[in-house]
Amino acid sequence: MQAAAVVVGRLGLSSTPLLATRRLTRMADTLSRPSSDLAKFREVYKKAKHVVVLTGAGVSAESGVPTFRGDGGLWRTWRAQDLASPSAFARDPSLVWEFYHYRRELMATKHPNPAHLAIAEAEQRLTAEGRRLVVITQNIDELHKKAGSKEVLELHGSLFRTECTKCQEIRPNTDSPICASLAGKGAPDPNAVNARIPESELPRCQKCSGLLRPNVVWFGEGLDNNVLQKAGK
Repeated sequence: MQAAAVVVGRLGLSSTPLLATRRLTRMADTLSRPSSDLAKFREVYKKAKHVVVLTGAGVSAESGVPTFRGDGGLWRTWRAQDLASPSAFARDPSLVWEFYHYRRELMATKHPNPAHLAIAEAEQRLTAEGRRLVVITQNIDELHKKAGSKEVLELHGSLFRTECTKCQEIRPNTDSPICASLAGKGAPDPNAVNARIPESELPRCQKCSGLLRPNVVWFGEGLDNNVLQKAGK
């Protein structure tokens, strides 16, 4: 079975939630050593029955999506441990939701760029030829899906899904605002200690009224086993 792996954008491999991504990257390395030889790439790509495209924050940067550690990156303004960890959510779900609501509203204004569109078009062509292209992304902005990609594995979840902390139900959510108490909220103050929104007014589960959280992978959490199993195939 012939396969090819394409890496697009920067893959951040330094934090705990990305340990499994290292395995995926090593898997890609075993298929073919990284190369900038375009002629060689075309040769391998032409023969490949299965193509995996690995994308990181860099692929969405051209769409105006802030990266995490580059110039103007999110973690240069806010501290990850205060906003993107289970302990942060347990300590102050209001502040965490203010941050993620800001990101949801920002992402909703962004559009796929030529890289997203090219990947989606490549998938369509390969599918018509009886071949397969799968996108494995660290991004949570859903821009690959907006571009038309059908086979997308989101390693770190999505800003536009919620997960109930009580019944664990996961469902799509594109509401704007996600709840009335967050309407009109902008970026949270980097020095804020509390966002001061009562927990009862934060997003709630339609099924059991439990507190919702963003369906994203936070620092200190493992990746979704179902997604990893699909990626391994």
